[in-house]
Amino acid sequence: MGCCGGAERTKREWKPLEDRSCTDVAWLLIFLVFCVGMGSICGYTVVTGAAGRLIFGYDSYGNTCGRRNSQIEGVKLSGLDQTDKKFVFFLDPCNIDIVQRKIKSMALCVAKCPETELKTYGDIKRFAMNNGSELCSYELPAHRYPGHPERSTKCPKLPVLPSKPLPLFNRCTPVNISCYTRFAEAVVTFVSDNRVLHSLVAGVVASKEIILGLCVLALVLSMVLMIVIRYISAVLVWILTALVVLGSLGGTGVLWWLYVDNRKAANATFAATAAAVAGSKEEPRDNVQALLIYAIAATVFTVILLLLMLFMRKRVALTIALFHVAGKVFIHLPLLVFQPFWTFLALLIFWLYWIMVLLFLGTAGNPVENEETGLVEFQLSGPLQYMTWYHAVGLIWISEFILACQQMTVAGAVVTYYFTRDKSRLPMTPILSSVFRLIRYHLGTVAKGSFIITLVKIPRLILMYIHNQLKGKENACARCMLKACICCLWCLEKCLNYLNQNAYAATAINSTSFCTSARDAFVILVENALRVAAINAVGDFVLFLGKVLIVSCTAFAGVLALNYQRDYTVWLLPLIIVCLFAFLVAHCFLSIYEIVVDVLFLCFAIDTKYNDGSPGREFYMDKALMEFVENSRKSLPEWIRGRLEEGKSEGDSGEARPMASGASA
Repeated sequence: MGCCGGAERTKREWKPLEDRSCTDVAWLLIFLVFCVGMGSICGYTVVTGAAGRLIFGYDSYGNTCGRRNSQIEGVKLSGLDQTDKKFVFFLDPCNIDIVQRKIKSMALCVAKCPETELKTYGDIKRFAMNNGSELCSYELPAHRYPGHPERSTKCPKLPVLPSKPLPLFNRCTPVNISCYTRFAEAVVTFVSDNRVLHSLVAGVVASKEIILGLCVLALVLSMVLMIVIRYISAVLVWILTALVVLGSLGGTGVLWWLYVDNRKAANATFAATAAAVAGSKEEPRDNVQALLIYAIAATVFTVILLLLMLFMRKRVALTIALFHVAGKVFIHLPLLVFQPFWTFLALLIFWLYWIMVLLFLGTAGNPVENEETGLVEFQLSGPLQYMTWYHAVGLIWISEFILACQQMTVAGAVVTYYFTRDKSRLPMTPILSSVFRLIRYHLGTVAKGSFIITLVKIPRLILMYIHNQLKGKENACARCMLKACICCLWCLEKCLNYLNQNAYAATAINSTSFCTSARDAFVILVENALRVAAINAVGDFVLFLGKVLIVSCTAFAGVLALNYQRDYTVWLLPLIIVCLFAFLVAHCFLSIYEIVVDVLFLCFAIDTKYNDGSPGREFYMDKALMEFVENSRKSLPEWIRGRLEEGKSEGDSGEARPMASGASA
């Protein structure tokens, strides 16, 4: 179990995919216990009636509509039989509390929602007498509605708008939702004119077919790019390199030219105004000095950049080779393309479940009468109030667990591809085989890795919440410290995400526990630090250009489509929606490509460390990577190649060794 308390085998050979064993079983048990706790929260809300109150609705006296109810101590109108009254009716449905995001109005259980507008209390009386649906508080008899002295507070606000019950949730909702405009304006704060909001919404509704078609186009472009990028990666990388070099040289040259030009102008100004006030001739000299500092700094930066490009040019070639091999991976493993779909589907199902239980928790607890309004509210008290926090932690941990399962699945499939010498002997479905290995052996490792990310993410989210709550109240020093802490935690989270991803790949290779795999992967990455830097810098930028390409093509197609349909006068919101969706889809698909490249690099680094191409120690790598290794060897001096040959002959006779030094724990 590595650092979890178990003992790793003292000696183990590096045999990819040959030696499978369960890893981090204790963490799997911890995760299962946590999931049982999540399910218990849902069970508690169902057993205590919170789920029923949410679905069927309840009135302001604690009665659940459509059911018999028990008396609530201290509440007069509780414990009523509402079997025939199945709908919740709000006396003032437009009285919305924007901060608390709820309707601040008395709610009653009624037999029928008013389908026509009721303009007077007489109309309300006739509606109650004809339909048996009393719209005023229960203690008011229907025949006394028009003249009752409390009708203004215990009867609905006039006029009563036509309403229909919501499907499933049985709430009477106004047919005309114009009364919710204030809420929409508060959400969309940049809209000062209601006509702007209405025109934007109308534009989206009118162009919904075009928006749907463009979203499908973005999806297709993303899938095509994952195959095509292997052919254009070399061009993109060298274009990027040329732009960086030319940009740094051009920027440095411009700064030096501005320095010389401003220095001449300052000297001429100084000679012409020698008798002027001293303060008037300091400003040009300050500008000259600033330009000199900028020019020197740019020169130093350019020299360092050029040296880095010179020393890392071979590593850039490795990036190109990895992109080329990654394209082949998607050809041999086409189901990888659909991996984002399954991950998104799993996340969507879990998020819907999580939101449903959260809504249940909002109506769970003991009934408490609000002293200000006199209405009954359900609140959790004592230890039960911590269920919401437990539920919030579950959102983060289980979401990270699902994402980690995706990383482990992709890593397992890519490892299978890389370490299978004869590609024709690949499993029929490497993705399903990887999923099977994950479920059978490595769920504990995934649970532990996702928990580590959760431990870092929770403090960051808490600090972000505190920063938002104290906005405008805290001093500058506190604000700076909060932002610095948030930034540091964000950086730590990104680093841990990258290390976790490589740890999952190491687990997929050697079936070691999370801690051992993370240590082995870390050693490999440190030994190849320059290669890692080149791949992350160049590779991430190439993938970013791919995302920009997809968004640009989708936006261009959107402009053409909307221009063809002249009726759509407002293009802004439809194009924004399409571009956001295109970027999201491109990010999801190309993140899979990025995982594939990272796993390929780890496999390549291990392959080159423990194999040299000699009999018994043949490389596993693809032809493109083999060419990179051969070119790298040819560029070495003769005496270094001689030493390598001596080391090969004096080696361990091709016997397989552990992945990294210290792998025997």
